[in-house]
Parts: sequence; structure tokens; C-alpha cells
Amino acid sequence: MKVNKTYRSLLDKSINSMLSAIEIYNKPNFTYREETFAILAVNSWELILKAHLLKMCKYKMNNLYILEPTIKGNGQKSIRTKPKLNRANNPMTIGIFDAIKKIEERGTAISVNLKNSIESLVELRDNAIHFHNEKEISTELQELGFGCIKNYMNLIKNWNLEIDLSNYNFYLMPLAYVDSKIEASSITTEEVKKYINFVKNKVNNSLDDEYTVAISIDIHFKKSNSFESIAMRYAEDGIQIKLSEEDIKNRFPMTTKNLTDSAKSRYDNFKQGVDFNKAMKLIKTNKKLCYIRQLDPDNIKTITKPFYSTNIWKELDKIYNKKAKAI
Repeated sequence: MKVNKTYRSLLDKSINSMLSAIEIYNKPNFTYREETFAILAVNSWELILKAHLLKMCKYKMNNLYILEPTIKGNGQKSIRTKPKLNRANNPMTIGIFDAIKKIEERGTAISVNLKNSIESLVELRDNAIHFHNEKEISTELQELGFGCIKNYMNLIKNWNLEIDLSNYNFYLMPLAYVDSKIEASSITTEEVKKYINFVKNKVNNSLDDEYTVAISIDIHFKKSNSFESIAMRYAEDGIQIKLSEEDIKNRFPMTTKNLTDSAKSRYDNFKQGVDFNKAMKLIKTNKKLCYIRQLDPDNIKTITKPFYSTNIWKELDKIYNKKAKAI
């Protein structure tokens, strides 16, 4: 099937712009990485949105141009329009937010989270000159970058755009490898504070869908290695994950004694009776709430000991009455 050349060019430029953004961000010594990433990422988003808009409009280029009225012979404005020209006498194209607006006007809904993510990147690009101490907020900005890449890949899949994602590797280098120094003396400027508050507001107003404004980063270095990890699954068709012994302790910190002692302090009607035993029987079958540690995994009759997640309280709160907090 023949693909429109302009449409194909917009897609290719978009993917190359995003790859360039990632490549520059991942350079080992690049002091302007966040701002440069934002500039190239915003450009990538604008191109891919324009490509989709062009396809929706059956490849009529006027839909991408800024239009202005033609002037009649008497000097008055006509109802007819023409593309507005730039200093090089080339047609000026619409901006990223106008592209979003036109796409939505033509019936394609765009996630609020995605729009907030793009707006946060645009603000970073537009305010880059004020960010004198970018290392102070590098973690927050990289979380924004992770969200951007995830959203970009989701959009390509959801809109069935003619881009084969298997040909590319989209990842940002972990922050701990990018810069392991601790900037203790840095002072956050008012401009940076305003920007962080702007993004926080976007995150707080996020909806629950597959798009996200920012993705939290939590990196830990451990002496153990991957060969010591324990494989587990939550579902047969789920994604396999590995948990080290330390991870398991963090996810399932409570023994049965810890649980019952805490329950006595938490509830005013707690009893280890029939209701409790019935609830615990169900909880032990939920791998997100309970981990059964085996002394000898290869022995069917091995001694076992259950450990519980703190999320167990959501289940027990349904059965028992929480004590009133002291004022």
C-alpha cells in the first residue's frame, strides 16, 4: 500500500527526534541534558501529532498550515484564506496545542495525562533559560522523561501508526549512572520552584489510564546479584519479575505475630476467632498479600512460614473496627 510522502516524512522525523533526545540524555557528560531532551521530545511529539492529523484530513496540507484571510482588491479581508508565510516565504504550520485541538475536534480523544505530560515538557523547553541549577531537580525531570517515552510508545500502538517499535530501543540511562554526585549546596531558584509546582499540579490531577505525566524512579544498589534472586509470577500470562531476599522482606515485612500484635493496637474488636482464620485463609492465597517462605523448596513436606504485606490492612479493615485516633 502506497503511503503519503509527507505523512511518512513526519513519522520518520518524529521517531528520529525522539531517538536523538534519548541519545543526548544518555551521554555520560552533558550538562544541558534535561532541557535538550525537552526541546527534541516536544519536536517529536509535534511531528507525530501533525502526521496523525494529516492522515485524518486525507492528507490535505492546508490543515497543518496557519491560515489567514486573503485581501480583496479594495483592501478588505475576504472569507477565503491562504497559508500565512514566514520570513522565507514558506507556509507557517500550526503549533503542538493547535494540532491536539484539531485532532480532538475530528473525533479522536486524547488522554488528559498525555496532554499534561506534553504541556510539562513544553514548559521545560520554554523556561530552560531560567534553570541555572538543573542538577537540583534532575530526578524529577528524568521522571518526566520516562513518562514521555512510555506515552510515546503507547500512542504509536494505540493509533496504529506506521512505525515498527521493534526496530528501536527506547530507554533512559538510570539516574544513578548519569550523575552519582550529591549536590548538597545547590539552591533552588524561584523559577525552578514554580516549574516543579506546575508539574506537581499536573501529576496530582492525573487520571487513571495508560498514559502518565511522570514515572517515579527508585534506584538501589545492593551487594547481591541477579543470580541470587527468586523468580515469581502473579499470573500465568503476566510479566515475570524477580525479587531478591531483601526485596521480599521489604514487600512482606510482617510475620503472623507482628500482624496480630498490630491488629490488637489497630482494632477495638479484634479477636483471633473464626472470622480472622477465614480471612487469613483467603489472604494466604493472594500472592500480592502473602509470601510463603519454604525452608526447603524441593521438599513437599518442608517447613513453611508466611510473611504479609502491609496492604493486608485493607482486607482486615473490612472485618474489624479501627480504633478512634486520639485528638
